[in-house]
Amino acid sequence: MIAFHPQMFVRIEQLEGPRSPVPRPLDSGFQEGRLYRVLGVYNPSETSDAYFILANDRDELWFICQRHLRFAGLHDTAAHHLPGPDPVLGSAAD
Repeated sequence: MIAFHPQMFVRIEQLEGPRSPVPRPLDSGFQEGRLYRVLGVYNPSETSDAYFILANDRDELWFICQRHLRFAGLHDTAAHHLPGPDPVLGSAAD
């Protein structure tokens, strides 16, 4: 079992190259510069990767490999998507 904080948000930092994990989030309805609430985490026994369950901007649920994701903070909000970090303040707007 993998536990996670219910207010955890991640940002997309898609890996490129022939060995990058699929699906590639920027090709699957996600955007750079947005934060996404983690809805769940899955770790299949046949891999060392964990897959985070995220809702994209089309409200589709996807399993995205953790290698494409970066921690974006804990945010006390009911929203599932947030604008990305403010370049001046360095934090996401709520």
